[in-house]
Amino acid sequence: MQQVNENIMRRLVNEVINNKSYAVIDEIIHPDYVYRTPDQELHGRQALRELFTSYHVAFPNLHVGIEDIVCTDIKAALMFKLTGTQKNELMGIPATGKEVNINGMICSQIENGQIITEWELLDQLSMFQQLGVVSV
Repeated sequence: MQQVNENIMRRLVNEVINNKSYAVIDEIIHPDYVYRTPDQELHGRQALRELFTSYHVAFPNLHVGIEDIVCTDIKAALMFKLTGTQKNELMGIPATGKEVNINGMICSQIENGQIITEWELLDQLSMFQQLGVVSV
């Protein structure tokens, strides 16, 4: 099961995020999917599509690289690096034309070959600094 779960996570990153193959969402994401961050909670496959779409619009060259992945029979923990150039608005931030290179982690629960819940931590402070909207 651990290898199956790792393959699911790799499909999410490589096919859905990096290649924008949103049809894969219906295969690997559970209909009752819940996505959480410290400031957001989304429900369902369509909400996930909309989240990815907003990032792809803002960062047309968005790329997520897997830094590390650890899986059990029911969970997966993924460390990643997100890169891209902001060409359009994101979270109320107008296009800056600046590149970002940020780290994140996501912990996923997997049931019957589909991701049902996820908790994500993305280094948004670094992203905002790199976009020039926050200085420290």
